[in-house]
Amino acid sequence: MSKSTITFRTDETRKAELDTLAKSLNRDRSFVINEAIDNHLSMYDWQIRHIKKGLEQAKRGDFVSHESVMAKMDKMREQCK
Repeated sequence: MSKSTITFRTDETRKAELDTLAKSLNRDRSFVINEAIDNHLSMYDWQIRHIKKGLEQAKRGDFVSHESVMAKMDKMREQCK
């Protein structure tokens, strides 16, 4: 996979924290930034897929009734007493 360069601005404290983390991992700053980007993109991909799945279920009418939710909440409240 080819690589390309991007530039962004951050404050000195964050840059120092990145460098400290990179050093502790015996990696460079680019590795740490790319790992963070990968994790961030993965999290949003997961979230979007689950939102779409939930919307599809709702369109099919496949969801829990209000009464069932309230009964579960009542049970949970009783357990907290």
